[in-house]
Amino acid sequence: MTRMSTLFSLIVVAVLAFAGAVWQVSWREAPNTAIDADQYRSPTGPVPAAPQRDGARDAGRHALLNAPYVSCGIPYGAYLRLNPQTEPDALVTGREGRNAELPFALTSHVNEDGVEIVSNNCLTCHADRINGELILGLGNAFGDFTQDPSRLVLQAGNYVQGKAETKAWQHWADRIDSIAPYVQTKTVGVNPAPNLTWALMAHLDPETLAWSQIPLIDPPPVDPLPISVPPWWGMSKKNAMFYTTVGRGDHARFMLLASMLCIDGTKEVAEIDSYAADIRAYIVSLEAPEFPFAIDTGLAAEGEGIFVRECSACHGSYGEEETFPNRVYPVDEVGTDAAYASDATDGSRDRFFDWVARSPYGDIHSTAPAPGYIAPPLDGVWATAPYLHNGSVPSMAALLFSDLRPKYWRHQTDPRRYDPDILGWEHEALNLGQGAEKDPEARRQIYDTTLRGYGNAGHTYSDALNDQARAALLEYLKTL
Repeated sequence: MTRMSTLFSLIVVAVLAFAGAVWQVSWREAPNTAIDADQYRSPTGPVPAAPQRDGARDAGRHALLNAPYVSCGIPYGAYLRLNPQTEPDALVTGREGRNAELPFALTSHVNEDGVEIVSNNCLTCHADRINGELILGLGNAFGDFTQDPSRLVLQAGNYVQGKAETKAWQHWADRIDSIAPYVQTKTVGVNPAPNLTWALMAHLDPETLAWSQIPLIDPPPVDPLPISVPPWWGMSKKNAMFYTTVGRGDHARFMLLASMLCIDGTKEVAEIDSYAADIRAYIVSLEAPEFPFAIDTGLAAEGEGIFVRECSACHGSYGEEETFPNRVYPVDEVGTDAAYASDATDGSRDRFFDWVARSPYGDIHSTAPAPGYIAPPLDGVWATAPYLHNGSVPSMAALLFSDLRPKYWRHQTDPRRYDPDILGWEHEALNLGQGAEKDPEARRQIYDTTLRGYGNAGHTYSDALNDQARAALLEYLKTL
């Protein structure tokens, strides 16, 4: 990673990690009506499927890696002054022109004033490495959103030259300055995407998508709840893209929210929509990576029977005839941290649901959450640590036996190593949480499960198994 791509990862969250919508297949004008807040609710239970637009996989990969769906950023001249070289392992095949020279999470384009811009793309949050291999579609488990992005944008501004570059930088800086108070997480490795999206909605007119530097509705709380970015390859099975039934309907249309950081009018969104279905086609074509270490096949076969008996009702079945229930379970039943689901259904976010209903993006069902969480598909689950919707459990071994879950922990990052025995990243259990740490740098590395939204309780179904059964189940999960 270059210095500037690391800087960008602190500034922009790929909004694809946020909620979802039920879309009309064609672009439409938004109704100028408010909707009864009681309609912004979904029940627990099965989530029905919705029609999806066809797209071209190869064209989608090309657009994902090259198209300017995030249209503001740092002028390329300033970027180059900060980063004269790009490390070879930051490059990815299938990119054209300047993009072939940039790190995979950055995209170049020329704006309407003729200024070349470098901006983040979706891979900022939706790509990561395991054992040195870059896996497109894997949620970034080490993203850092703990710092004030406005300060970092101002730092970048010191490298801008001339009126044209200054104008382009100012457009980007104004947007970042508006959302900065709402996107700073308490710890490294979790994602604030919902809060970011709500902060942008507060500054955009829902009908015209014109930007207002002064909020038009109340922004979200300044303390974003932590989210673990789900892997893209699960999209082929899911009827709702995200954890609380949010993200139903035309998934491709909902992905247009990725452009919200820079958007200023409906025309630009309609242009991005022209290739959104292609990007979705590429995403749903992705297959989970195979476990790259040895597997005890006999033990895994024993674990398969345990999985079918204990886990498949929620997480589906795997093999030749796969199934997936697409079912959301009440918070009280699954027992995991309730903050994300409860905040979405207590009325405090209804103004944002109303925004979507009035916008060109969706209708009253667009972001209607349920008071619970969908049990996700487990394809490639070995690669997706840390676990639960908030990334609070560092390994699968700890997820399967709650006594192993550390109250306070931090990743080992120098270097970071994947541990195939526990299906998770090497980490260190700590005796004290963030409140006892005086050093701000050290504090933000600590995952503190006593913080609101960061809890690691629940999903204790396998606690009742004996050690042998849990070991077999863990081995089987390596095969998915």
